[in-house]
Amino acid sequence: MRLQRITNGLICTTAAAALALLLAACGPSQPAGQGSAEPGTGSPSAGGSQAAPETSAPPSSSTSASPSSGAPQATSGSVQLCKASTLKATTDATGGGAAGSVYMELILTNSGPSSCHLKGFAGVSLASGPNGQPIGAPARRDTTVPVGDVLLAPGQSGTAVLRYTQAGNYPDCVKASAAGFRVYPPEDTASLFVARPSDACSNASIELLSIGAFQAR
Repeated sequence: MRLQRITNGLICTTAAAALALLLAACGPSQPAGQGSAEPGTGSPSAGGSQAAPETSAPPSSSTSASPSSGAPQATSGSVQLCKASTLKATTDATGGGAAGSVYMELILTNSGPSSCHLKGFAGVSLASGPNGQPIGAPARRDTTVPVGDVLLAPGQSGTAVLRYTQAGNYPDCVKASAAGFRVYPPEDTASLFVARPSDACSNASIELLSIGAFQAR
């Protein structure tokens, strides 16, 4: 009888152990290394915080940022030299005179639709008329004022000092009548005419004119 009870107890114990093993096998398995998360999965870490997903930086642009909108500022590098075809020439003799000379401003005004620039000296001669030939020596360059780059928007002007010496100051002058000045803008082969009747000297050795570099007005 006692042996039967021991046998029955062993059977019950064995059955209980087998049932426990069966339940453990059917339950959810715990992955190895619980508490660590695989990279990029966003699984909770051991500390319970959520891992931030990786983000890639936006591709960098190969070009620089565009400048702010608005009217572009013209520079001498982006515009052409002023040409006679888009210029208007005048003189202003209110500067007075001294020692038989008359000082005046030679004024070149941009009459074209686009900006242009003047740099350097104009070629100036006394001429017999709008289509006439130059008379005597051309103006010599007066380098007292340094050369500058003068940017002219449409309607703007540049000026240069033009000096005319009276022909009567030279006893050996062979006088000729001039109707005005023939003006060649810097680096241009076309010319403009400014009416201003004067006495000229046909002697090429006598310089009645001098011209300075253009400046902004």
